[in-house]
Amino acid sequence: MAIMNGLMQNELFRSAAILIASILTANIIHFILRTYAKRFAKNTKTDIDDLILNNVTKPIYLLIIVVGIYFSLKQFQGIENYNAWIDSIFFVIIALFSALLVSRILTVIISKWLKVQKKFEKTPRLINKMVTVIIFLIAILMVLSHFEIEISPLIATLGIGGLAIGLALQNTLSNFFAGLHIISDKPVDVGDFIELLDGNLSGHVEDIGWRSTKIKTLQNNMVIIPNAKLAESIIINDSLYDEELVVLVPCGVSYESNLAKVERVTLDVARKIQNNAEGAVKNFEPKMIYNEFGESNINFLVILKAKKYTEKGNLVHEFIKALKEMYDKEKIDISWPVRKIVR
Repeated sequence: MAIMNGLMQNELFRSAAILIASILTANIIHFILRTYAKRFAKNTKTDIDDLILNNVTKPIYLLIIVVGIYFSLKQFQGIENYNAWIDSIFFVIIALFSALLVSRILTVIISKWLKVQKKFEKTPRLINKMVTVIIFLIAILMVLSHFEIEISPLIATLGIGGLAIGLALQNTLSNFFAGLHIISDKPVDVGDFIELLDGNLSGHVEDIGWRSTKIKTLQNNMVIIPNAKLAESIIINDSLYDEELVVLVPCGVSYESNLAKVERVTLDVARKIQNNAEGAVKNFEPKMIYNEFGESNINFLVILKAKKYTEKGNLVHEFIKALKEMYDKEKIDISWPVRKIVR
């Protein structure tokens, strides 16, 4: 018993005991989180708890060991003059660890919330980065407050420095705030199919980043557009309300044609294609409208409907093939362009 009391009075022994205990505690908690807590999370209806566990298990493990190191160092009487420095250092470390834990948890929650929204296929990285930056800024302000540093002069200094940096990074900041505008105003969302009228570009929005937006074209190319340029563009968003798309197919027949017969044959072909072609909206009733006396033909529009923009090309392709075949069979002519020269 006397030996035990002597050991407990030995500061080196106490320090080592606390450090070993913290390591053992960290490993036990790590084991519990990786096995029992993970097994329990798998049995729940949502996977948000699984994602949070995966993101916080290692930081918690390291945080417990850091706390153990702090208390083990406090056992040495010879470093009492440095206690203030030790306290400050470990306060900074714990503040940053806490910010890391909170940012990881909030990132998982926001990511999960965005993914269950109808318009989102994946989380825009810009939102996650903003959340992380805000949390770490709060942690830094807490650290400055701990060291009793006046924030007002710092803010003034940062304001002057920020002005200089802002002028130097004008384009970058313009793209950053344009990205915020795109995410908040939602002219486009990740997963939408869009067309840019001023750039002759169309494709699916793959990601909205802090500087640029990635668009995957139908040719499977990735086009990267600065957010500022995208925000200023005229955009057709084919996914904003309803992905089903009305397709207008311009056609024409010669002036000698029987227009009633042309209408009957054309609508028969249109109905067949509308009900059988891949990507067509089944049971949609096609329409036909004569709209122009052209130079060589009487022109008209055939109105079809596709399930989404990417199916439009195939629907038009199948309709034109079938219509040309039926016109040839029914002896309906499509005239060549004719010019009459008068002398």
